[in-house]
Amino acid sequence: MVNIGRFLDALEDEVVKYRVPVVDLIGVQSRDSYRVLIATILSSRTKDEVTAAASGRLFERAPDLYRLAELDESEIRDLIYPVGFYRTKAAHLVQTARVLRDRYDGIVPDTIEELIKLPGVGRKTANLVVAVAFDKPAICVDTHVHRIMNIWGYVKTATPLETEMALRRKLPKKYWKKVNRILVAFGQGTCKPVAPHCDDCILESACARIGVVPRKRAQTGQQGRTA
Repeated sequence: MVNIGRFLDALEDEVVKYRVPVVDLIGVQSRDSYRVLIATILSSRTKDEVTAAASGRLFERAPDLYRLAELDESEIRDLIYPVGFYRTKAAHLVQTARVLRDRYDGIVPDTIEELIKLPGVGRKTANLVVAVAFDKPAICVDTHVHRIMNIWGYVKTATPLETEMALRRKLPKKYWKKVNRILVAFGQGTCKPVAPHCDDCILESACARIGVVPRKRAQTGQQGRTA
């Protein structure tokens, strides 16, 4: 049985030295719900460094949603390139800005139910915005959270949505807001999708490693660390 508190507490200390996911960094810097929302939309299927650069260019040109709503879609495309699916995201960004301006009085909603009504906003984005921008309990399940929770055997699910629902039932609420930050950093730095660094993982001795093919040890006889 997975001691999830032990796992996440150990990793929270461990990932302090890792690179902070860009959306969390924006949240720490400003708590601006507009910037967190837009950066989260941009971050999907995109490396953090690309998201950070694209967000910077876009926010310089459109520091608030009213400015964004006035931009042409083609200009947004140029500003956010080369984020993944930049053409689709440009369309969603201008549509979302105009919906927020016209229907929400320029205010980003703070509930998942309202956020998922916005163009291009799914549950993953909505949960992250609620947690990072509004500091409210929410579980953002991206590919890292879904993958790692199944590797540990804490859940047995086929999709991120199933994982979110399972974690809502099972995960102690004190971990809801920070589980994404912890596991995204851990998934990028150690528990990688391909050839994870099990030999250098503090959870090596306790992890079930379900479905995992770890990289070869850097040195014969090297021992992993323990939490």
